[in-house]
Amino acid sequence: MMNIDFPLILVIVVLGSGAIWLLDALLLAGGRQSRRQELAARFPGHEEEGSKAAHAFSEACFAEAAEPAVVEYARSFFPVLAVVLVLRSFLYEPFQIPSSSMVPTLEVGDYILVNKYAYGLRLPVTRTKVFDLGEPERGDVMVFFPPHQNQTYYIKRVIGKPGDRVAYRDKQLTVNGEPVPQMWLAEIPTGRYAVKMGRELLPDTDGHLMQIDNRRPPRNFSVIVKPGHYFMMGDNRDNSSDSRVWGQVPERDIVGKAVAIWMHWEAFLSVPSFKRTGAID
Repeated sequence: MMNIDFPLILVIVVLGSGAIWLLDALLLAGGRQSRRQELAARFPGHEEEGSKAAHAFSEACFAEAAEPAVVEYARSFFPVLAVVLVLRSFLYEPFQIPSSSMVPTLEVGDYILVNKYAYGLRLPVTRTKVFDLGEPERGDVMVFFPPHQNQTYYIKRVIGKPGDRVAYRDKQLTVNGEPVPQMWLAEIPTGRYAVKMGRELLPDTDGHLMQIDNRRPPRNFSVIVKPGHYFMMGDNRDNSSDSRVWGQVPERDIVGKAVAIWMHWEAFLSVPSFKRTGAID
């Protein structure tokens, strides 16, 4: 599947439309204004609405002093696109959940808002951090670029911070030698088998929902999180491609913190729903 670099496209369009508008204002707009003044002198009485002089003046301006269409479009779209660029680059950006790796917290078709300044302000496209405001904490649901797909957004939960020892044995998560408490809440039928859903309490958090599928092997591991990196896992533990597969996420590839679900729209022909609207745990 081809990944479209929307931030790069948006930056190019904003800069391009702004440059066209600016160059026209500096180099060409004055000439058109002078030509309209000459035409006004040629057609006395053009101020009278509906007169022959007004009609002739309007036609002459259109033929000889009209603003080029590309300049008109640039002038119209630049302010709107510039606001969109600032909002999605530095404040909030909407995302759609494409897979079930974060079930039961996030479902396929959820539309979420990602806080782009929670972990610091970054320039669009280059991802260079220009202002440090905070850092990810265990339990945060984070959007990032994984090491193996540097142009594709992923969303998982922060399990390990730099220096943490994270282990997984028989589907029991351990952080820094302490087993993470699990409270099983339900078994969810999914055809001929059931998955177990429970609440997991990472250190220094209020806990979050997760689920396992006992038919699948646990993918045991033990790892120490490297400096400047984060260990990510999906809440759907047995149906998630995460740091167990492609490694730890470097700080430079962080996009932002997922904070809220604002809509659920599972398919194009379905009806959007707002029943799942709310903060993300």
